[in-house]
Amino acid sequence: QVQLVESGGGLVQAGASLRLSCAASGRTSRTYGMGWFRQAPGKEREFVATISGIGGTTSYSDSVRGRITISRDYLKNTVWLQMNSLKPEDTAVYYCGWGAAMSTRRPGYDYWGQGTQVTVSS
Repeated sequence: QVQLVESGGGLVQAGASLRLSCAASGRTSRTYGMGWFRQAPGKEREFVATISGIGGTTSYSDSVRGRITISRDYLKNTVWLQMNSLKPEDTAVYYCGWGAAMSTRRPGYDYWGQGTQVTVSS
């Protein structure tokens, strides 16, 4: 079992920055992929960013590429999501996921955190 705890969400104005973190515990491994998804009210959970285990390969959705950076500390079993130039359309609950490999798809993840709310006002 792997437990994931997200933090760092909040209410900010458009153009501001936030840094989300996700701490993993339990049967963790540096070979596993981690990723961030988000879900806005009334919408499906969508892919934001993912990072591989060994090597740290990353992938981003088109809507956030250039504004958001995913990074990972293998020793601390923590993944971060640095979000810059936030827009109102970034408002959502952000979820951290853990899976066998990096993936842009929800089924690729075996464990999820409880989510952290990000609200961007215009």
